[in-house]
Amino acid sequence: MDFLLQQYAYTVRDRFMRYVQIDTQSDPHSNSFPSTEKQKDLSVLLVNELKQMGISDAHLDEWGYVMATIPSTIPETVPVICFCAHVDTAPDCSGTGVKPILHSKYQGQDIVLPDDKTQIISPAKYPYLLQKIGDDIITASGTTLLGADDKAGVAIIMDFAHFLMTNQGCKHGPIRLLFTPDEEVGRGTEKLDVKKIGASFGYTLDGGELGSLEYETFSANAVAIHFQGVIAHPGYAKGILVNAIKIASYFVEQLPKQSLSPETTAGREGFVHPMHINGNANRSIVEFIIRDFDTSELKVKQDFLYELAKSVCAQFPGSSFDFVVTEQYRNMKKIVDAHPQVVALAQRAIEKTGLKVKTESVRGGTDGSRLSFLGLPCPNLFAGENAIHSKHEFVSVQDMQKSVQTLVNLVTLSAQCSAD
Repeated sequence: MDFLLQQYAYTVRDRFMRYVQIDTQSDPHSNSFPSTEKQKDLSVLLVNELKQMGISDAHLDEWGYVMATIPSTIPETVPVICFCAHVDTAPDCSGTGVKPILHSKYQGQDIVLPDDKTQIISPAKYPYLLQKIGDDIITASGTTLLGADDKAGVAIIMDFAHFLMTNQGCKHGPIRLLFTPDEEVGRGTEKLDVKKIGASFGYTLDGGELGSLEYETFSANAVAIHFQGVIAHPGYAKGILVNAIKIASYFVEQLPKQSLSPETTAGREGFVHPMHINGNANRSIVEFIIRDFDTSELKVKQDFLYELAKSVCAQFPGSSFDFVVTEQYRNMKKIVDAHPQVVALAQRAIEKTGLKVKTESVRGGTDGSRLSFLGLPCPNLFAGENAIHSKHEFVSVQDMQKSVQTLVNLVTLSAQCSAD
């Protein structure tokens, strides 16, 4: 198997650079599913490429999920493994008109992005670059995100599938492939029938640095606070008007300045994060995401916001508020801990690839968080993504190739373990 991998002509770089040019940005304020129809543009392409490889059951369903099966090459009955990545990119930064740039044999210099020379990817800011000397680095051009989150994962799974379909002597059990929409807006598994996957366990390809393995994530809720003011004609508003815009603005201003926010927390600290504010003098809304590794702490943070909103409205007589909480995902560790063999298999595969395993806790979530609670234990594997959701996003081609190797090693090790 090592010989086959050494001789293999990887397609992951070209696939990735092709995929990122397709705009698949999701929309957190859309009521449709998927939230943007353009996500299916990439999904349709993936189905066609999978069929060209000879994977006959590849299909796109009505909700935008791509599913496909790579048949087993061994007679033994072994667990079915699913590999998953999401096609959408984050709403945080434009995904329209992405122009990927390949920086061959990177030598440690600052990378100045040509379409906006104020955008500089520097090793001083991103020390991981110093570990990538000699690698081929892909960036965007300076006006958009790159889309490595998670088109790196998509390209890795597709190249992995291509390797298996062109190397039929590789011994492995049945493999299910899954590409989801709307992960970035917390809805990636909303319409998914997990029984249709038919796998015993899975892995998302949505991680960062080489060798990283993640099986603990944030738990997450969303909170929307609707402030109701008292409207009046501004020419005759004295003593009557209570401006909901000012209520919302005052509320946001009262949030802690030195704690409880993404910009002031790290490690295992959770946060509350205002993501969107909108409205008019009559009614305004402030939308938050709430994150913590300890699920019980979500309610503590929600209670804090509720009491703050209550105290703010008390200072604006006649005003009121509605407080709406929506569950998003939960820390996968609770589920994955009950299936230690899933983590152990990934660790062995990473080590067989010649890498050191980096076990990390994700200050975020993946589709694997939701899949785990739907009955499919699903840790997260590295895909090389760095500086995600920003114009500085970058990925190493060699990191993606190592991820392809890891997947091949994972499925062959699984087959060997079952045979033993």
